[in-house]
Amino acid sequence: PPEPPPPGAPTARILFLTDLHWDRQYAPGSAAACPDPLCCRGDPRNAPGAAGFWGSYGKCDLPLHTIDALLAQLPNSSAGRSGNGTAAFAAAYWTGDIPAHDVWQQSRGDQLRALRTVTALLRARLGGLRVFPAVGNHEATPVNAFPPPYVRGNQSAAWLYDAMAEAWQGWLPPSALHTLRAGGFYTAQVWPGLRLVSLNMNFCSQANFWLLINATDPAGQLQWLMGILADAERDGEKVHIIGHIPPAHCLRSWSWNYYRIVSRFEGTIAAQFFGHTHLDEFELFYDEETLSRPVSIAFVAPSVTTYINLNPGYRVYEVAGAYPGSSHAVLDHETFILNLTEANAAPPGTPPRWQRLYRAREAYGLPTAFPGDWDRLVRRLQDDERLFQRFWFHLHKGHPPREPCEGPCKAALLCALRTGRAADPALCRPLRPTLPFPRIQELWKQRQLC
Repeated sequence: PPEPPPPGAPTARILFLTDLHWDRQYAPGSAAACPDPLCCRGDPRNAPGAAGFWGSYGKCDLPLHTIDALLAQLPNSSAGRSGNGTAAFAAAYWTGDIPAHDVWQQSRGDQLRALRTVTALLRARLGGLRVFPAVGNHEATPVNAFPPPYVRGNQSAAWLYDAMAEAWQGWLPPSALHTLRAGGFYTAQVWPGLRLVSLNMNFCSQANFWLLINATDPAGQLQWLMGILADAERDGEKVHIIGHIPPAHCLRSWSWNYYRIVSRFEGTIAAQFFGHTHLDEFELFYDEETLSRPVSIAFVAPSVTTYINLNPGYRVYEVAGAYPGSSHAVLDHETFILNLTEANAAPPGTPPRWQRLYRAREAYGLPTAFPGDWDRLVRRLQDDERLFQRFWFHLHKGHPPREPCEGPCKAALLCALRTGRAADPALCRPLRPTLPFPRIQELWKQRQLC
C-alpha cells in the first residue's frame, strides 16, 4: 500500500486544465437561451438573460478573455508572479477539447485555429512551464472522428496530429513528437523518477464510428502502453497517465483491457488524470480477483468551460515530489472556480476573482488521498446525506442543478464513482443499489454533457 511521504519531503504542484472550449463567436449581451446546441452568440440584445461578459450559465462556451484571465492570475504567469504568494507549478497537464460545441459548422481550419490560438496563449501566459497535452474528442472534425493510423490520405488524422506536433514541439521531446504524429499519444519524462503517458482516448470512444472496424486496440496503443509501463517498472520509474475520456466511458473491450493493465502495474502507475465530463468526479479501480481492494483512482477534473450551467473551473494537484523512493502519488487537490454571478455583476474593467472552491482532504475528511481513502469516501457518501450534498455541490463547481439528487440519482452517481471499467454491474453491488444496473446505466447517459 502507498505510504505518505516522510516529514519535510518535497512536494510539487501540477496545474490541470481540461475542456477549455473556446468559442470565438461568443458575444456578451447575446441570447444565453436559444434553440441551437450552442448559445451566447449572435447580435447583442442586452435583454434579461443575456450572455455575461465573462461567461454564462446555459448551453454556452467561453470567450478567449475568460481563459486568458484564468491563466493571468496563476502564480507561474507573467501577471500572477507578483502576487498571491502561492507556490509555482512544476508542470501542467492539459487534457484537450479546445474548440467550441458548434460541431455542425466546424472545418479543419477552425480546429487548427483553435489549437494554435489557445496553445500560443498558454505559452505566453505560462512562460517556461512545461505543458503536457492530451488529445480531446472535439479536436477533430467531424467531432469524434479519429481513424486508426493505417488509414491514409485525406481521411486520415494526419492534418491534426502534424499541427499538434508543430504547436507543442517546445514542450515535448522528439521521441514524443514521433508517436504523437503517428497516433496522437506519447510518453515523456516529467522529472527524474516520474514518467508521463498521454493517451489518445478517442481510440476507446463510444462515439468514434471508426472503431466499428476494430474496438480492441485500434492503434496498438494498449500494447504500446504495456511496453512503456514494463520499462518503467524495470527502471524504477513511476508513471502518471493523462487522457481526455475517462476509462469507464470507453467501449467495453478496450475499457476492460485497460483495467487489467492498471491492475497489473498498480505499483508503477502513481496516478491517472482525465476530463471530458465537465464535472468534478473520479473512478476507482479494484483488484480483479475480488473487486474489493482499491488499487488506483482516475481523477476526473472539472472543465474550464461553463457548458452546461456551470462555473468556469480548474484543478491543482499536489503530488509527492522528486526524492529517492518517492511515490509521486497525489497527496491532495484543490479546485478553483470563477463565480459567474459575482464576476458578471462587477463594474466593467474589474478583473475577475478566481477563488478556491475546496481542498479535497479538508472538505471530505480524508486522512490521505490514496485510493483506499476515496473508496471509504464512497461508502460514507452513501450513509452521510450532508456529506453527499457537499459532494454534489462540488461535482457541479458550486452551481448545482435546481432539482435535488435523491434516490435513483444518488445510486447512479455512487455506482459511477466505483466504476473504472464500462458495463460491470459487479462493481456496484457492494453499495447495495436499489436499482437494476440497466436503469443505472440509463441515468449515467442522461447526465453526460458532451
